[in-house]
Amino acid sequence: MPPAVVLVTGVSRWLGGALAAELAADPAIGRVIGVDTVPPSPTMLRRLGRTEFVRADIRNPLIGKVIAAASVDTVVHMNISSTPAGSGGRAPMKELNVIGTMQLLAACQRAPSVRRFVLKSTSAVYGASSRDPAVFTEKMQARRVPSGGFAKDSLDIEGYVRAFARRRPEVEVALLRFTNFIGPRIDSLLTGFFRMPVVPTALGYDARVQLLHEDDALAVLARATTGPFVGTVNVGGEGTLLLSQAIRRLGRVQLPIPSPALGSIGRFSRRFGFVDYSPEQMRFLNFGRVVDTTVLRTEFGYTPRYTTTAALEDYARTLEPVVSPRLVESTASQLRSALARVGDTATAVGERLHPTPPSPGLRAVRDA
Repeated sequence: MPPAVVLVTGVSRWLGGALAAELAADPAIGRVIGVDTVPPSPTMLRRLGRTEFVRADIRNPLIGKVIAAASVDTVVHMNISSTPAGSGGRAPMKELNVIGTMQLLAACQRAPSVRRFVLKSTSAVYGASSRDPAVFTEKMQARRVPSGGFAKDSLDIEGYVRAFARRRPEVEVALLRFTNFIGPRIDSLLTGFFRMPVVPTALGYDARVQLLHEDDALAVLARATTGPFVGTVNVGGEGTLLLSQAIRRLGRVQLPIPSPALGSIGRFSRRFGFVDYSPEQMRFLNFGRVVDTTVLRTEFGYTPRYTTTAALEDYARTLEPVVSPRLVESTASQLRSALARVGDTATAVGERLHPTPPSPGLRAVRDA
């Protein structure tokens, strides 16, 4: 049975607004209410259709009055900031993420009309370290627990949501752990990273990256809002790429530098709001992270349309390459061939200068 009244937080961002618009286009849903602290852009406001926008702060207990007055039965929580720059600093970011979620859950707990709660979480809760498994399943925990930033906030938020589920066991709770978003329209940590013409990376590391296209993210959120799934699910595209491969395919220039110097660049970048090189993000760029999506395909019932490679290619259409990817691949191929020839030549010279003496058995056969 489709929900009667859906409340979506964070509709001023692209993904939240796109979800509200998608739900509003469904005639089976009675009302869609979009909540955010700032109004959507004029373009997004037009796209929202019959969505009722309410300018409200989820950190304020008044959010409870919005839920109660509209008899909301489904809440989709997406107003979670991933960067300090987008929230005015680390303290406001934590307040919005953690305190805001606590207030929202308290409002849902008091509202008897609420029957379903969907959380947009992140695979960053698994952390990133050299001891990580090849893939993370939903039952696994971080080998190195995130100590701060967006990942730590997300861990705390998931804990509060699970506590809410225990207090209101009749409420269906779906917890979606997304990998990194990418696409022509969405603005994420990774898209900001890839937009830089010269991309600093840690010398000696080459992380595995798993991406999710914005269209697949939207489809999963819509299905989680209207469908019956309950529990935790990893959401990511099929396949992985090495960070160096992704940078080359986007026509960017990779600049490997020692980790201490990268830390200094990260502090400078965060201060001036360029790219979030937080410690958690730097660990991800060093070690990467890959999740298992079996539950997504078998239990949740969705197979992403875009693989990791296809999602990156679609995003690449929005970028003007600094260096042609074909030129980079051609040069790399020529360099590999040249190195192979040098290696073969060195081996041949070595064999002529230091011929391998025949074995005793072979000498005996020759003497005979």
